[in-house]
Amino acid sequence: MLNALRPALTRLLTPVADALARTPVTPNAITITGTAGMVAGALWLFPTGHLFAGTMVCTAFVLADMLDGVLARVKGTTGAWGAFLDSTLDRIADAAVFAGLTIWLVRTHQEGLAWVALFCLVAGMMVSYAKARAEGLGIACNVGVAERTERLLIALVPAGLTGLGVPYVLAIGLWALAVLSVVTFGQRVDAVRRGAAARPVPPVLAGNPGRDHGGEPDDPRS
Repeated sequence: MLNALRPALTRLLTPVADALARTPVTPNAITITGTAGMVAGALWLFPTGHLFAGTMVCTAFVLADMLDGVLARVKGTTGAWGAFLDSTLDRIADAAVFAGLTIWLVRTHQEGLAWVALFCLVAGMMVSYAKARAEGLGIACNVGVAERTERLLIALVPAGLTGLGVPYVLAIGLWALAVLSVVTFGQRVDAVRRGAAARPVPPVLAGNPGRDHGGEPDDPRS
């Protein structure tokens, strides 16, 4: 839903990218730095109860997730390796945020909410995997009410407010995110189902129904 803001953010970051384009800094270096910063902030500050500081650090480094792409376009160095690295490190950064929150919740004896945070972590991975697998099959899957930007926003804003002493907001945010992640996963599964139904069946699959679209034999026990 927040993808509509990307053009505005891109225009905002373009002058920074233009300046960096005149230096040896590469988009991949920004990607790695941004991920390292998020992981350090989330796994150091969140577990120790510095939720507001952790939110500020993570938010600052989230901007690197957009800056690397803008810099790549300015330098003309976009490619498969950069896209793969960016997507893969995004998963690591996301995992660090929810792992840090989970550790803090366990340490503060909020085990029930810790399970919700852990569920959000797993559900977010499944949402991202669904899109990646769909695109690997050549099916568009740009749908969902809670894409990565929304998921981080719903997690980090309540975490920061909790750090400022606002009660109950983290619980509301995590429960809302858990529900929205399930809805988004369902939307993507449905989009792939409809996309696959609209495509002709390749001859190799039509003649070999015992294999799925990934080329692996179906398990007769499933």
